[in-house]
Amino acid sequence: MTTIIPFDKGQENLDWRGLTEAIEAGHRLPKAEISDSFLYRGKDTLLQRQAWIDGLGIAVKSATVFPENPAQGVPMIHGAVTLFDDAHGILSALIDFHLVTKWKTAGDSLLAARKLARPDSRNILIVGAGTVGRNLHAAYASAFPDAQFSVWNRTRANADKMAAEIAGLTVVDDLEAAVGQADIVTSATMSTEPTLRGEWFQPGQHIDLIGAYRPDMREVDDAALLRSRIFVDSFDTTIGHIGELKTPIEEGVISVADVVADYYNIEAFQRRSDDEITLFKNGGGAHLDLITSRFILDRWQEG
Repeated sequence: MTTIIPFDKGQENLDWRGLTEAIEAGHRLPKAEISDSFLYRGKDTLLQRQAWIDGLGIAVKSATVFPENPAQGVPMIHGAVTLFDDAHGILSALIDFHLVTKWKTAGDSLLAARKLARPDSRNILIVGAGTVGRNLHAAYASAFPDAQFSVWNRTRANADKMAAEIAGLTVVDDLEAAVGQADIVTSATMSTEPTLRGEWFQPGQHIDLIGAYRPDMREVDDAALLRSRIFVDSFDTTIGHIGELKTPIEEGVISVADVVADYYNIEAFQRRSDDEITLFKNGGGAHLDLITSRFILDRWQEG
């Protein structure tokens, strides 16, 4: 019988540290085979992302994106993850799309922060007051329980709303000053023009970039890359696909060799000194959806 895992009940037995350990373990298995496919009907899109990791199984993440839905009172994005077992290809579970996306995205960034950010980080700035920003607060608070959190958003009202929902979260208006005071900056905007400037960075910071996912999107400028040691979750899903790295590489600002490592070389995720600036690009990828889905199912079955 196929297990169906909904959002709320599905996350009752999950924890962020456990997920980061699962992501790390998943990258010690044979490298994933991944692919994406798209179907279109006017403005509407069907996106499917597939991954197969030998020893872990197969996942197909399907999402429908209907931009005109909100005007009719219907959410824009719907979807599910179909998980198959590794031994026989048997359908193991159907898992809520939003549950997998929430934990995969924030857990991906948290693993890098646990490896690269200074353990004594106490001031964490969230750039972007959307759903991802809220998830990032939950993830980072689990690993940095003594940290003070602040949020900046282009529209102040949205930041105020987020702060009203999260105890102790402070809203800031001056982004440059807030970046200068932060130990960790985690950014989840949908910007096509850099929001964060390298000249604002301070020695010892960890910069976590999540928002950009298309070739025309960037959250940081060239100076930010030149001042940092750069890490990614996957060479395959970032270098040639996301403007954050694709554009400056094509323009000769940096080279592929300037990207230190991805998670398949997790041993390289180390800070060389307390003063260096580390920068992580979270690109996602179907293999991370697979690892996260397997973690969710395992915890569900243990539940």
